[in-house]
Amino acid sequence: MTQAPPRPRSPFEAPFGAIPLFRRVALIGIGLIGSSMARAIRAQGLATEIVCAARSAETRAAALGLGLVESSYEDPAEAASGADLVVLCSPVGTYGAIAQAIGKVLEPGAIVSDVGSVKGAVVRDVGPHIPAGVHFVPAHPIAGTEESGPASGFAELFQNRWCILTPPEGADPGAVERLSALWLAMGARVDVMDAEHHDLVLAITSHVPHLIAYNIVGTASDLEQVTQSEVVKYSAGGFRDFTRIAASDPTMWRDIFLNNRDAVLEMLGRFSEDLTALQRAIRWGDGDTLFNLFTRTRAIRRGIVEAGQETPAPDFGRRKA
Repeated sequence: MTQAPPRPRSPFEAPFGAIPLFRRVALIGIGLIGSSMARAIRAQGLATEIVCAARSAETRAAALGLGLVESSYEDPAEAASGADLVVLCSPVGTYGAIAQAIGKVLEPGAIVSDVGSVKGAVVRDVGPHIPAGVHFVPAHPIAGTEESGPASGFAELFQNRWCILTPPEGADPGAVERLSALWLAMGARVDVMDAEHHDLVLAITSHVPHLIAYNIVGTASDLEQVTQSEVVKYSAGGFRDFTRIAASDPTMWRDIFLNNRDAVLEMLGRFSEDLTALQRAIRWGDGDTLFNLFTRTRAIRRGIVEAGQETPAPDFGRRKA
């Protein structure tokens, strides 16, 4: 265990007198989402103590140096010991082994959750290792950037973003309500659905778009007729946005596709059919089909802006450096 020395009050410290929802929060993984949670929890006074676990000594030192946690551990079981909330914030492919490691130290009444982008696999891999008396409430905050690491987080990441809870059948309503209160206090909007439906929805809204971005950027880099320097030099706005998405953490996204393969393949099949229809419209000069599709998709963009999930600012609302 590495423990933080006494530190001055952090700029994201909670106001004095705040009443915490949890006594000890253990974040297993302290990258973008984990470090943003730590900042938001501390800013709102939602926990008495925040600890983390990370494999890398450099990451553990960074979490302490940034004032994100009181203690950091290499062993996730040490971090989870005594915690009344444990949140898995590592790539979803690691969840099964972590759940097995922490299962023996979880205290009755504790809540185990996560931030993974797939939920069926989480229920499958984590659920069997949760002992009786411990509450398992998977969650997915739909928020993020292409950055990673403990320094990349910020307390406002979850503001006005959705967090979907997917409690398994028979989950304790009080635990679900308590976790919901945490996410609401961090600025998120909370919805509840079953894991299978979540994975289908996210396959089309997040997973397939990322796969398309990875593929387009990869295709551009492989074109023999276009040099790498030309791809960079003449990148238009659309390609730049694809490169932003394609810069996302490769380990995390590898695990997402492998753990949500059925829903992704189903959506890819539908996408391929629609793409074939577009090819046919272009080949036969069917301008009406193209115009009608582009009109419908433009309306969806406007709906996303009106729902507060994006801004109408240039460059798709990206913050300027």
